[in-house]
Amino acid sequence: MNKRVIKHGYKVAESLYNLVEHEVLPGTGIDAEDFWQSMANIFDEFTPKNQQLLAIREQFQAKIDAWHLDENNQPFNKPLSQQRYQQFLTDIGYIVEDKDDFSITTNYVDDEVATVAGPQLVVPLMNARFALNAANARWGSLYDALYGTDVISDEAGAEVNKSYNPIRGAKVQAYARRFLDDVIPLSTGSYQEVISFQIAQGKLIVSLKSGEQVRLSDEDKFVGFNGAEQNPSALLFRNNGLHIEIKIDPSMPVAKTDPASVADIILESALSAIQDCEDSIAAVDAEDKTAVYRNWLGLMKGDLTETLQKNGESIVRKLNGDRHYNTPDNESFTLPGRSLLFVRNVGHLMTSDAVLTKDNQEVPEGILDGLITTLISLHDLKGNSAFKNSRQGSIYIVKPKMHGPDEVSFSNELFTRIEAYLGLATNTIKMGIMDEERRTSVNLKECIRAAKDRLAFINTGFLDRTGDEIHTSMKAGPMARKGLMKDEKWIQSYEKRNVRIGLQAGLKGKAQIGKGMWAIPDEMSAMVESKIAHPQSGANCAWVPSPTAATLHVMHYHKVNVANIQDEMLEQYANTASNDGLTDLLTIPLLKNQHELSEHDIQNELDNNVQGLLGYVVRWIDQGIGCSKVPDIDNVGRMEDRATLRISSQHICNWLHHGILTKSQVVESLQRMAKVVDNQNITDATYQVMAPDFDSNIAFNAAMDLIFKGEEQPSGYTEPLLHQRRVELKAVD
Repeated sequence: MNKRVIKHGYKVAESLYNLVEHEVLPGTGIDAEDFWQSMANIFDEFTPKNQQLLAIREQFQAKIDAWHLDENNQPFNKPLSQQRYQQFLTDIGYIVEDKDDFSITTNYVDDEVATVAGPQLVVPLMNARFALNAANARWGSLYDALYGTDVISDEAGAEVNKSYNPIRGAKVQAYARRFLDDVIPLSTGSYQEVISFQIAQGKLIVSLKSGEQVRLSDEDKFVGFNGAEQNPSALLFRNNGLHIEIKIDPSMPVAKTDPASVADIILESALSAIQDCEDSIAAVDAEDKTAVYRNWLGLMKGDLTETLQKNGESIVRKLNGDRHYNTPDNESFTLPGRSLLFVRNVGHLMTSDAVLTKDNQEVPEGILDGLITTLISLHDLKGNSAFKNSRQGSIYIVKPKMHGPDEVSFSNELFTRIEAYLGLATNTIKMGIMDEERRTSVNLKECIRAAKDRLAFINTGFLDRTGDEIHTSMKAGPMARKGLMKDEKWIQSYEKRNVRIGLQAGLKGKAQIGKGMWAIPDEMSAMVESKIAHPQSGANCAWVPSPTAATLHVMHYHKVNVANIQDEMLEQYANTASNDGLTDLLTIPLLKNQHELSEHDIQNELDNNVQGLLGYVVRWIDQGIGCSKVPDIDNVGRMEDRATLRISSQHICNWLHHGILTKSQVVESLQRMAKVVDNQNITDATYQVMAPDFDSNIAFNAAMDLIFKGEEQPSGYTEPLLHQRRVELKAVD
């Protein structure tokens, strides 16, 4: 693992060197020595700039901390003066001046990003099975999604059994027909009454139980079929740019109970998916990074596979092919069978030992990610795969955890240089900006401007954004309880301003405006009830935790025409300045009535934070799992990644700093909650218990670090401490 190959002064880990030399470069047309020289040039140029940007973060934080301490030491400044606070942030350059209005000029953007609204998956690229599942989540069975989740109630004998339950199946069929009535209605009647479908002279003819033959209310929504015109096996519809397939197969058990022999409703679901190198994985060394890059290579070359064991049989998971249909006039055509794939690189903070400098310093991991993931993506652009990712010839890279316009400019400049070295046209790489750090939210218009020629994505990330909110204002006072954060002024302004500023910057029809994750994967009924708010807010994509969730969430985009919503919003925004809502955005979510917190309230808040923190950290450290469904203190499974960990750790740090908690109280909670987490994982044969040997347990000590060293961590990030402890454990193993 420690062997290295020296290339132009840089020491490349042998695992990465062999991957690039023998698996990545062949077929790209890039000469090996030219590539390694380019890599050295990029590190020489951009590493000092990267370090300077990180230093600026620390300088801003030090000034903000000092200001809050000064404010708290002078009684005439209490309560905090919002006007003086904003002026201070402007004076130090934290708030930058908004310049003239503009529109992004991004070209060659795929429809899944530019014009069609729908769900988006985010998955750990380190896990080949998850990566393939996400890529294949473009199409999903509505029947399966309904049958296997709580969207269909268990009432009246409709519970899920080991064998097929026809009562539940009937409920699924009725629900699906109501959905069809809503989004592709018939001219008269209901899909509940349909007994057969036929195509005649390019039109869909639907026969009802009454003997009446009807058509679609909007006949243009019928766009294709398979099988014979008089006896089709599939019917294809398009609504709001999204496809729906009615599968007809009398041989299927469920079809035998359907008068029209409908076997399933297949929905175009996850239009896009982010393959994540960042928050959802635990890649801490060269070996890990090489595995991550190899999976991205498999996706770009189309040959990634994973063998699974199911019911005693081996199943090979691979990428789905495209879907083939005939138009109503019997011309053949094809639709993509896979989600459009983005890759999320690491942010500016972390470094990687996959490449070392001549004096054995690790290189910035985000720079390495940009170079290697782009190089790998050449295989898609050059047609070296049986499949096509971007039909427009673009590469989609999401950049997380950027703080303000200067850091976006840095990424834009880095991408431009990578393109030049790899022989790509400028702006081939499309950038996604994660609006998840406070300095980016405050200056979002100028952040977008800094990438206006390649921007293809902005989104809100409430979890990381909350962690940064707490850390930035650590010295201002104790923060509101974590569960009440969503009621605070800043979060309302944050979500609204993201959409408004994005639309005012011309993202409509050119880029995605995204919303965050539904974090409770077992509560799909609640998701279906509430997540329609995301398309209604003008966002044309939102994150979901699974392919099943994508199939359920996509129903919202059939019911809400996001493009129309965005047009209406643009009319409303005609006289709205970019900085409207800035005061609310900068209103610190301080605890309103600290004296009203009972001892029970304080202990409950602490235990909740500690249990979630331990439940995630123990899997990260011991098993290298960067994202998983972790049972909370009430045994409700919630999706956890480093963003949720950042909130929990920073919230405890904040209450410790302001004396609401004591160190002994936190340690007692950690030890007590460790036993709870141990018990929650009792059925996992690979799980290593934390209790009672707390002093020597690496995972438990990682949790201790995140709390007692958390205040001093850069921006409150958890990665440095997690990586350190994971490397320690791997060395022991």
